[in-house]
Amino acid sequence: MRRREFLGGLGATGAAGLAGCADLFETRSRGEPPVIEDRPEAVYYPTHYEGMQMAGMAKDGAYKCALTYSFPHRFWLVTGDRREKVELQERDSMHLMPVVWHEETGIVPPDVNPQVTIRRDGESVTSVSPWPMLSQPMGFHFGDNVQLPTEATYQVEIAVEDGSSRRTGSLANAGSASFEFSMEYSKSKMEEIMVTDVPKDKQGTKGAVSPMEMKMLPSTQLPKSNNLPGSVRGTGTSGDGEFVVTTLDDASRFGGKEGETYLAVSPRTPYNRYPLPLMSLSATLQRDGETVYDDILQTTIDPELNYHYGASVSEVRSGDELTVTVDAPPQTARHEGYETAFLDMPELTMEL
Repeated sequence: MRRREFLGGLGATGAAGLAGCADLFETRSRGEPPVIEDRPEAVYYPTHYEGMQMAGMAKDGAYKCALTYSFPHRFWLVTGDRREKVELQERDSMHLMPVVWHEETGIVPPDVNPQVTIRRDGESVTSVSPWPMLSQPMGFHFGDNVQLPTEATYQVEIAVEDGSSRRTGSLANAGSASFEFSMEYSKSKMEEIMVTDVPKDKQGTKGAVSPMEMKMLPSTQLPKSNNLPGSVRGTGTSGDGEFVVTTLDDASRFGGKEGETYLAVSPRTPYNRYPLPLMSLSATLQRDGETVYDDILQTTIDPELNYHYGASVSEVRSGDELTVTVDAPPQTARHEGYETAFLDMPELTMEL
């Protein structure tokens, strides 16, 4: 089998996503390909992408958790509208990714902030708070590079807190949760992870690689615009993000008063429809030159609307003008292909 070739589907070992028999350690010794210099301020095809392995799955309360990992790689942190590249370190062992989802709805909430403790034979090895991240093949997840001293079996404890976003329905009382795993770290396990080179003629051009097929894990893709509940009023773009606006006649489950309308804005990545979480949004709704609403849009997770930003308003009429202002872009780390997008996000205006 040629090194770094593509293999889709679920590996025989039960790994989620892309797995096979490529020699990852040969790939690592050569280092990652250089970052493309002339890349657009938009979502673009990266130089390569990776598969992953799954160490196990656990359940506690309303949540399930899968402990997954890939080989360590570069990524970019975002603070405000600035990005900072995190380089590979010589001692990095793996990129650890706890995937936590609400079992009933299948939603992966971006606000549970997993805390990971790794032990060996009862002795603490390291503790990390993985970053919220966006990846083209995997979507939204939490992840970080970790350093392990040797090939061994490690005990991994993951704790998630009660989410900070407004939640509705069965998500409202999900609470906190904790999970325990046994994880083998070995060269042979790492060698099963595939690395896929994107064709040279696509690298750095606008577009995105397709989502992984993760049969054992939920997708973080948002519903297509025509599948959102309520009355879809329009779609706008800002900083290469897509913003879909829909309204629901009954705002009561979102804390609205009787007779009020719920205005929901669903930002997502182009191509793969992943959520753009951890933003600060505000909106101005105008009718015939008069301001009907001018305030923040509250981060909300709803079983039907999924992750979005919303507000209760008196009503929305055809022809109203909505202006959405991005007060802070998504405060998520990004894998290659997303790091140049969703930073400079000017306000957008649309007629509803």
